[in-house]
Amino acid sequence: MNPMLKDEQHQQATSQQHRTRRAVGVLVATAFILLAIALLSIAQRRAERRVLAKQTEAMAVPYVSLIHATAVAGESQLVLPATIEAYVQSPIYARTNGYLKAWYKDIGSRVKKGELLAEIDTPEVDQQLVQARADLATAKANAQLAAITATRYQDLIKTDSVSKQEVDNAVGDNAAKQAAVQSAEANVRRLAELESFKHVYAPFAGVVTRRNVDIGYLINAGSSASGKEMFDLAQTDPLRVYVSVPQTYSASIRRGQKACLQLTESPGQTYCGQVVRTADAIDPTTRTLLTEVDVPNPSGALMPGAYAELHFAAEPAGKRLSLPINALLFRPQGTMAAVVGSDNRISLHRLTIGRDFGSSVEVLEGLTLQDAVVINPPDSLEEGESVVVKTAAPPASPSPNHAQ
Repeated sequence: MNPMLKDEQHQQATSQQHRTRRAVGVLVATAFILLAIALLSIAQRRAERRVLAKQTEAMAVPYVSLIHATAVAGESQLVLPATIEAYVQSPIYARTNGYLKAWYKDIGSRVKKGELLAEIDTPEVDQQLVQARADLATAKANAQLAAITATRYQDLIKTDSVSKQEVDNAVGDNAAKQAAVQSAEANVRRLAELESFKHVYAPFAGVVTRRNVDIGYLINAGSSASGKEMFDLAQTDPLRVYVSVPQTYSASIRRGQKACLQLTESPGQTYCGQVVRTADAIDPTTRTLLTEVDVPNPSGALMPGAYAELHFAAEPAGKRLSLPINALLFRPQGTMAAVVGSDNRISLHRLTIGRDFGSSVEVLEGLTLQDAVVINPPDSLEEGESVVVKTAAPPASPSPNHAQ
C-alpha cells in the first residue's frame, strides 16, 4: 500500500476520533449544565417554599394591641331600677248581699279611717233580722212560762201534789227554753252584724285607686267567684320601694341607710327615705338581695306603681376596675377578656361585670391592674394561642367617677 495513502487514512481516523471526543465532551458538559440548572431550580423552589411557609406561619399569628384595666376612682352611687308600691293596699269587698244604694267616694278620693265609702240596700237581711227578733221575743216568752212552771212544780212536790217525774220534766223544759233564748239572741246578733255591713267603711286612711260598682249593682258577699271587689284602697304615705340589690353590693346595704328616688318625669327632684328591712337572703335565681326602702310622701307627689331609680351609696366588695367594652369577648361561658402572658400566649379570663358606664364596664372579678388585655380582640382567639404584640397600644378609656 502506498505510504502516503496510509498516512492520509490515519489522519482521517485521528480527526474522526477528535471530533467524536469533542461531541461527547459537549454532550457531557451540556448534561452537567442542565443537571446543574435543574438542581438550582429545585433548590430555589424549596427555598421559596420555605420562605412562603414562614410567611404564612407569620401571617397566621395575629397581631394584637394591649391595654391595662384602670381603677375606678372616687365614690360611686349605686343606681338600681325600682317600683313604688303603696304601704298598704287592699281590695274592699262587701260582707253582705244586696244592691248598691249609694257610693260616696270615687277614684282619687282621699279618705280617713272609718269614713263611709258606700251603702248597700239589704232588704232580705232586714227581714231576716225582723224575724229573728220576733223569734227571740217568742223564745223569751216561752222561757218565762217554763220558768214559772218549773218553780210551781218544785213547790208542789213538797206536798206530794205532783210526781218527781213531772218536776223533772218542768225543770228540763225550762232549761231547754233558756237555751232557745240564747240561740235566738245569737241569731239576732249575727243578723244585726250582717246588716251593719250594709255600710262600707274605709279600714285605713288612704286614697281610693279604683271603684268597680255603681248604684243598683248586685252585691255578693265575699271574694268568691260571684263576689267582686267594690273599691281598691291604698295607703300612700309612706310608700314602700322594693329593689333587688346585686349580691356584690349586698354587704353594703344596712338598715337605716339613706336612699333617694328620682323619677324621669320630675328631673332634678329627689325623694329620700331609708332602708327599713332586707330579705337577709340572696335569691338563688337572680343572685340579688330584696330590699325595702320606705319613702315619706306627705304631698302625694309619688304614686304607687310608678317606675323610679333608686340612688344610694354602696361600695362593692373587692377592688373595682374599668375596662372598655371593645376589650370584651362574649362566649357561651360568659363575658371574657383575652390576657397576654409573658410568653405571648392568650389566656381567657372570665369576668364578673358590675355596672355599665356606656363606653366601659365595671369589672368586679377576673382581672388585675397588671393584666395586659387585648383591645379589639378577634372572635377567633382561643386559649393558649400565640400572638404578636404591637408596640403602639391605644389608651384605655377614662374611668367614670359616678354611675348614672
